Amino acid sequence: MIVVLKHGVEAAKREQLIDWLKGQGLTIHISEGEYQTVLGLVGDTTRVDMDLIGSLGIVDSVKRVTEPFKCCNRKFHPEDTVVEVGGVKIGGGNFVMIAGPCSVESEEQIVAVAKAVKASGAEYYVLDELPPEPSYMAVQKLVDEFKVSGADLIVACGGGSVMDAAKLASVLVTDAYGVKELLDNPGMAQKCVPIVLIPTTAGTGAEVTPNAIVAVPEKELKVGIVNENMIADYVILDARMIKNLPRKIAAATGVDALAHCIECFTSNKANPFSDLYALEGLDLILNNIEKACDDPEAMAEKNRMQIAAYYGGLAITASGTTAVHALSYPLGGKYHIAHGVSNAILLAPVMRFNSEHPAVRERLAAAYDRCCHEEKTCTTVEEKTAWMIARLEHIVKHLDIPTSLKEFGVPAEDLEGLVNAGMQVQRLLVNNMRPVTADDARKLYQEIM
Repeated sequence: MIVVLKHGVEAAKREQLIDWLKGQGLTIHISEGEYQTVLGLVGDTTRVDMDLIGSLGIVDSVKRVTEPFKCCNRKFHPEDTVVEVGGVKIGGGNFVMIAGPCSVESEEQIVAVAKAVKASGAEYYVLDELPPEPSYMAVQKLVDEFKVSGADLIVACGGGSVMDAAKLASVLVTDAYGVKELLDNPGMAQKCVPIVLIPTTAGTGAEVTPNAIVAVPEKELKVGIVNENMIADYVILDARMIKNLPRKIAAATGVDALAHCIECFTSNKANPFSDLYALEGLDLILNNIEKACDDPEAMAEKNRMQIAAYYGGLAITASGTTAVHALSYPLGGKYHIAHGVSNAILLAPVMRFNSEHPAVRERLAAAYDRCCHEEKTCTTVEEKTAWMIARLEHIVKHLDIPTSLKEFGVPAEDLEGLVNAGMQVQRLLVNNMRPVTADDARKLYQEIM
C-alpha cells in the first residue's frame, strides 16, 4: 500500500500515523520531499483502518498495490562486504561466475569474490569472454558454456551487460528455446538457477530489474527481454567494486542511472511507489555524481551512487523509462555507442522537448523542490523546470561526455534510419507523457547530429 501525505503536514500528526501503522506490524519505507511525503507499507495491509487514517486529515491519497511488487530476495550493502559473500547460504556444490573483462579495475576483486564463495565449499568456473554491448548471439554462446558446466548457482560480477547475460543464463538451462526465441516471446522463460548479482558500476540498475538488453545486429537495434523470472535472488552492493572504475565509465553509467530516475519520475506509468525510489535516486545522483566520478577516494559518494542506481532499477520495474532510452537504443545497436553515453547525449534534448507538456513541467518542478540543496531562487514552475534541465546539461558537460553524434562519425544520411529504428521502440515511447511522432524523433536526432 502507498500512502501519500498532504503538503505541510504537522510533524506530530505524521509521527502519530507512522507509530500507529508500525503497531499494526507493517514495515514502512518513507520518502520525504518538500512537496510531499510518501509512505510505502509492506505487510498485511488488510488490517489498516481507512476511516481512522482519513480522520487524521493528513492523507492526500492511498493506493493499494494489487500486484505484489517483485524485487530481489535480499540486498546486502555496505556493511556486508564482497569478501563475506561466502556467508550467503545459497546454491549447491558448484557455481559459475560470469564476469566482464573490463568490468572491474583489478582482477583481484573477481578473485576475492570467487575465493569467498569457494570457501563455503563450492567449486567454481569463470566465464569472462562476454564482449561489451553484446549481441544476442554472443549471449547465447555464454549461455551454452554455462549449460555445459552443470553449475547450480550463477554469481555475476560486472556491469549491466554482464548482469543481463547472467539473468538470461538463469532462465535458459533448457534446449527448448534460446535467447533469440525470447526476443519474440519473453514470457516463456522460467527460472532454472538462482543468481547473485554484484554490480561493478553505478549504474545500470540491472541488478534489480527483470530486464535483459541485447543487441540485434540484423535490426541495428537493442532489444529488451522482460520477464520477472529474471529478477535476481541476491544483490550485493559494495562501493569498493567501483573505487577504481575509470572516470569515463563511471560517468557514463552514472548518467544512465540519472536517466532512469528522471525518466521514471516523468513517465506515463509513474505512480507513488515508483516515485518513492525515482525521487530518492534522483536526489542522490544530482548531489553526488560529480564527486563520485572525480575523486577515487570519495567512498561515501560512490556508495550513494550505487544505492541510487539500485533505486533507479526499482523505479524502472515499477514504472518505466521513456523517450531518452527509446531513441538511444538505435545508437547502441548500429554504432555501438555505449548505452550510458547514448542516454547522456539525448537526456537534455528529450527533457527539453518533454517540458512542453504541462504535467512534465510540474514533475520537474517537484524534482527541483526535492533535489536542489543550494539556496532555492526559483519560484515558478517554469524557472524550476529550466533549472533542472540546465543541471542535467551541466553534469554531462562536467563529466566530459559527448553531446553530439559527430564524435562517433554518424553521417547525416543515416537520419531516416535512426528515426525508423527509434520509432520501433514503442514499449518505451508509450511511456512518454508528450507523444513522440516520427517528425519529433527526426528533430531530436537532428539536434544531436
